[in-house]
Amino acid sequence: MKNRWLIALSAVGIHISIGSVYAWSNFTTPLMNTFGWSAKQVQFTFSLAILFLGLSAAFMGHFVEKHGPRKSGLVAATFFGVGIFGSGFAVNAESLTLLYLFYGVLGGIGLGVGYIAPVSTLVKWFPDRRGLATGLAIMGFGFAAAIASPIMNKLIESVGIANTFFILGASYFVIMVLSSLYLEKPAEGWLPKGFSANGDGKGKKVVQDLAQLTANEAIKTRRFYYLWLMLFINVTCGIAVISAMKPLAVESIGLTTEAAAALVGALGIANGLGRIGWATISDYIGRPNTYTAFFVLQIPIFFLLPTVTSKFIYGIMVVIVYACYGGGFASIPAYIGDLFGTKQLGAIHGYILTAWSAAGLVGPLFAAYIKDKTGSYAGSLTFFAGLFVVALVVSLLVRIDIRQLREKNAPSIYPSIARENVQSK
Repeated sequence: MKNRWLIALSAVGIHISIGSVYAWSNFTTPLMNTFGWSAKQVQFTFSLAILFLGLSAAFMGHFVEKHGPRKSGLVAATFFGVGIFGSGFAVNAESLTLLYLFYGVLGGIGLGVGYIAPVSTLVKWFPDRRGLATGLAIMGFGFAAAIASPIMNKLIESVGIANTFFILGASYFVIMVLSSLYLEKPAEGWLPKGFSANGDGKGKKVVQDLAQLTANEAIKTRRFYYLWLMLFINVTCGIAVISAMKPLAVESIGLTTEAAAALVGALGIANGLGRIGWATISDYIGRPNTYTAFFVLQIPIFFLLPTVTSKFIYGIMVVIVYACYGGGFASIPAYIGDLFGTKQLGAIHGYILTAWSAAGLVGPLFAAYIKDKTGSYAGSLTFFAGLFVVALVVSLLVRIDIRQLREKNAPSIYPSIARENVQSK
């Protein structure tokens, strides 16, 4: 039997590699200055990668469930490694189209498969600590920017853009392959020491999920779309800020390019800590309360951010945004497990992540469009604040849905909820 904490460490290795996508803004200005491409053209590379992340996660979720995390991880390593390495050829060819193909399409596919493979596995290894387990893996995705950003900046300055892609692509491929080789699902019916399935006196009882649904059953429920919409809004708003953080910090509070690059790296730490922090907190306060907290905190921040001139206050605000953004990703797999069970969690997670792909396209492009038209990001931030109000309402609606299902189906949770979802939707 493999050690579940080493499984978690392997998951972190994969996520630290693919999470380097969040340091994309380090390439924005060099690409624009070198080739004369617009902010919108360069930003589309990042958006395309996130789009294919969501699409591949949705289409490959069943592949992950069928073939397991090890084979899925190796597939992810191949696509992501080739995507990043090939981006160097695109830069040498001065081809925006090739950059879209390698970084956006191939890299994005690697992102999607690499993202869900270890996460769905961890939920099964940690039925007692779902939030903590998924937070550990997805924390790596958030911390990746803190690690990759200064490295990218130094490499771009010393060896150029193309060679930076070559070095990163080869490095991430090796890390992901080694990490994938240790991944494995737990045995059927496995529970951690000291726990039992029914609390029969032989150990602590594992908390029952609201249902045990297949992916096709899950998408027929209201709560699936509630989760999708909440994730979409949280990602749309957060990813727009993240993708443009470096130029946004220069514009808003007058940081130098070097200081802004350092800020991007530092905020990666907030992103990572937000993932493990919020996910762990969600084990105690519940996933519904956690998501409501995200929106309550961010509504005033996005309204006020365009007017802030203090570097300290600005820093505190964007730290909270990054933490809530990361926390949303880390909490969603456990939320899915709570509401739909673990029968096909990887596939359901993949479907939910289409919200990420849509948001990755909408958020950064909208922010870049407003920037190109007005010369400032302020207008887009105000619009995003309004979206958070919508998300807050949705976070309250999902509670009503959960409560009604619990009341209607108690005490026989699994069979009745499964029938309710199949018959009434």
